[in-house]
Order: sequence, then C-alpha cells, then structure tokens
Amino acid sequence: MTKLSFIGMGNMAQALCSGFVKTGKLAADSIFAYAPNQEKLSANALKFGFTPCKSVVDAVEAADTIIMACKPYQIESVLKEIGDKLSGKAVISIALGWNFAKYSEFLAKDVRVQFVMPNTPAMVGEGVFLFEKSNSLSAEERKEIWELFAALGLVEELNDNLMGIGGAVTGCGPAFVDLFLEAYADAAVKYGIPRSTAYKLVSQTVLGSAKLQLETGEHPAVLKDNVCSPAGSTIRGVTALEENGLRNACIKSIDSIMNR
Repeated sequence: MTKLSFIGMGNMAQALCSGFVKTGKLAADSIFAYAPNQEKLSANALKFGFTPCKSVVDAVEAADTIIMACKPYQIESVLKEIGDKLSGKAVISIALGWNFAKYSEFLAKDVRVQFVMPNTPAMVGEGVFLFEKSNSLSAEERKEIWELFAALGLVEELNDNLMGIGGAVTGCGPAFVDLFLEAYADAAVKYGIPRSTAYKLVSQTVLGSAKLQLETGEHPAVLKDNVCSPAGSTIRGVTALEENGLRNACIKSIDSIMNR
C-alpha cells in the first residue's frame, strides 16, 4: 500500500486518518478522501493533512487501497458510480453489514476485500477492530492493514458467523459503558462530589480496571475477589449489584440486539 483513500469522512474516518498519521503508519500526503460536503471535507483536510477529492472517482483513482467509510445505505450507489475503477485495488470496508460475502455480489474478482468492524474508542487510540476471517487480501496486504489498525487499538480476527455478536459487544458496548459511567458519577454527585470530578474518577477507575485485566490476564472474578474484603464495603456493593440483576441486564442488552 502506497496511497490510501477514504470514501466518506465522518467521525470514524477522521479518527482513523488522524491515528494513522499520528502513529507514523502513513504520511498525510499519501491519504486522500472524498465526501459530499466539500466545505467540511476541505476543513478536515486542513486539520488532518489529507488531500480532498472533488469526486468519488477521483478518490478511487488516487489510491491503491480504499476505505469505504460512508453510510451503509450509500454504498451500493457509490459502487455503481465508481464502476470498474476499483479493478485491481484493495477495499477495506468499515460499513456495518457490508461484509465480504455482500461485496462479492457487487465487485469483480480482481478487487480484494476485507471487512473491518471498528468502534468509537478508536478516536483516542483505544479501539477494537474486528477483522472478518473471510477476505481476499494478499497475505502481505492483510499484514500491512492489520498493523495499520493495530496502531489504534486491539485487532482480533473473528469467524464470519461471529462478526454480529462481536460487533454487538464492541460496537454497541461503548454506549453501555457510558451508561455505567453516568450512573456511578450520579451516585458520586448524590453524595457531594462535583460532576466534572465525578466523571474523571469513575472513568479513570473503569480505564484502570480494564487495563489491569488486559495486562495481567486474570479472570475478572479473581480481580473482583482481590478487592472484596470479608464483611467489607465492596462485597456489600457487589451483593447489591447482584440483587438488582446487573449481570442479567448486561446479557439481556446483547440478547435484545441479537434477537431483533
């Protein structure tokens, strides 16, 4: 990969573009982008250093690797507009629902495809990127793309049939964690801590707890037990969470997505 183009420059595309440049994985002058709102695109180009394109065709012709970052409902019309311009290029799709099988219905066989499901913490370099197992990238291309995204967080490969549940947990999960943050901040405010301080304390506690689990590899139950002294405050709080169905609520939130 020598040049990369984004089709669409929303929040996720901006996060990726910024991260690729900041981490030194790509030079800003090797990145191109197209979005319908040319005024906003130009403003983002000044901010992130990429080259704005006047049309989607220009963006595709400018690069050998294309990141499809537009809305899922727009992709079919974009593919029709591009025509055969994608021939011989690599397409990385971050659009929900547009997986390898679906692209295979629309693209020629010489277009190489990888479906990647990102999440919003990528905006601060702590994302999760799920790579669908089925793809048509060359081994070298996939390694390069994998390393590109790994600079912005955790990359994991999932079997095609697990991308749905993986996306439910990692894609929707940040909203669920945000509810958790808000709830505990509310509790802190209830007992006198200023709102801005409460958010900092709770967010850092969640961040630190998650990092501790990732770096030690300990089962969450072990880490929980390490904090729970006999007859102590923490075990009383854990008991209250269990009585109010925290685990069940978490599982049901995923059930509601998967069983819709």
